[in-house]
Amino acid sequence: MASTLAPTAPRRRAPSALIPKTSRRSYWIYLVPGLALLTMVIIVPLVWNVYLTFTSYRGIRPPEWIGLENWARLFADETFWTSFRNSIAMIGAMVVLPTLVGLVLAALLFDLVGKKFGGKMASFLRATYYLPQILPSVIAAIVIGWILRPQNGALNSILDGVGLGALQNNWLGDPDTALLSIMAVLVWIQIGYPVVIFMAALQRVDPALYEAAELDGANWYQRFQAITVGMIRPEIFVVVLTCTIAALKVFGPVYALTGGGPGTSTIVPAYYAYSQFFQAQQVGYGATIATALTAVIAVVAVIFILVQTRLERREEVG
Repeated sequence: MASTLAPTAPRRRAPSALIPKTSRRSYWIYLVPGLALLTMVIIVPLVWNVYLTFTSYRGIRPPEWIGLENWARLFADETFWTSFRNSIAMIGAMVVLPTLVGLVLAALLFDLVGKKFGGKMASFLRATYYLPQILPSVIAAIVIGWILRPQNGALNSILDGVGLGALQNNWLGDPDTALLSIMAVLVWIQIGYPVVIFMAALQRVDPALYEAAELDGANWYQRFQAITVGMIRPEIFVVVLTCTIAALKVFGPVYALTGGGPGTSTIVPAYYAYSQFFQAQQVGYGATIATALTAVIAVVAVIFILVQTRLERREEVG
């Protein structure tokens, strides 16, 4: 009697099962160059830098082990805490304002300018906003330094020309305005980055959502609040995180414009570490400042990632 059982279909092997083990092992060889580069450029300098934080080292004689003296000095150093307070101001200039303004500009370019004047005009304006990002920060700072010169700078000349000569000031030499001047430079440099990221994110938003909301009588702000912000929230987290890291380690504009002065009014941790390394020749203490800055950046990155993950899980559950 013939069997009535249907023939069983052959089991499909996983793609990895079709690859010989010897070939799979050989794939690790391609990771060696990247791992070697990572070790030489990141891991070895990081370990050496951490080691120097426990030493007294001026770059000439061998490092001398001093334990936690550099760390004790760091926590009692008023200049160090001033530099971190200035970093909070840099976060306002490189994160808060550029993100908020960039979000509004991207929504306007995508939802209004793109519809009324076409995509080419929106792309042109996007490139215009991004132009300062192409310039090296030191070169951009030097150009701004010419504008803010106290004697023949463009800003003071314009103020004098329009009858506001009383407002002329030594913008970078006055402790009350030096930090604000650098913050204005950073806003100008940074604002194009969120615009580009947010406009790219808006490309994946279904235009039908905007059309349906417009037919329901929603104005531009209501569409912006209900659709734009909600749909590109992951990109907002990316922009805030990357800009926060950039603000914490900002160096170029401070180096080119003020050198941390006048006094310590514009000093930031990265420049303070540089000054201790190369100007005061306190390599061990400079390494301590750099290590503390690295630790702060790592903690901030972890917090951002955890918050983003928790919000995404909450949305999935909801």
